[in-house]
Amino acid sequence: MGNLSVFVDESGDFGEYSFHSPYYIITMLFHNQNQTIDAQVQKLNNEIQSLGYEKDFVIHTAPLIRKEEMFTAVLPNERRALFTKLFYFVMKSEIQYKTFVFEKKQFENVFQLEGRMAKEMSLFIRSNLESFQHFDNIILYYDNGQHELNRILNAVFSTEFSSYEARKVLPKDYKLFQAADLICTLKLLSLKCENHELSKSELLLFHNERELKKAFLKPIKKKEFIGFNAK
Repeated sequence: MGNLSVFVDESGDFGEYSFHSPYYIITMLFHNQNQTIDAQVQKLNNEIQSLGYEKDFVIHTAPLIRKEEMFTAVLPNERRALFTKLFYFVMKSEIQYKTFVFEKKQFENVFQLEGRMAKEMSLFIRSNLESFQHFDNIILYYDNGQHELNRILNAVFSTEFSSYEARKVLPKDYKLFQAADLICTLKLLSLKCENHELSKSELLLFHNERELKKAFLKPIKKKEFIGFNAK
């Protein structure tokens, strides 16, 4: 079946548990390179440019929601539009994803957290090994943003796959890496909805829990990993 791209992004850090950083979330986004997404990428580029941005503008969803970094002067409607356009790019593209969630207060130290991460990712791969074996090559894309996760990913992939390639990515070069970022953010929003903990910034952008669930959280589940056919 050719190549399988695996784009990985994270939300959270390896610091101690805190109210503002209770989770560590990892998203693996899978794309069979035989299924082209060129039309979807072009459409997203055109839509981004129609809003006055360069086509390689990076939609980084966490600062977009919090009105930080390059989004400090961007009005809520435009930030919502950027978020929505990236979301529909994900929904229209032939991708699947798997998200791993770790509640940091369950671990006494970072070594326990890292061990659980490696264990859960390895178990997922082993449970779906037949799917992955359809591909000639596995290509891991990560931006090396956190060296702990980079180390874990390469340890897991080198153990579970007979061969793979690891490539460092720049978010501006890959819309699918931005898509993995969006899925991490949606998972975090889902957890916050469960506990009724949406922030003022999140409520400003999504209005209320019901709209967030209906417009984004429920539809994204259609892209959860179900495996690949040998074709």
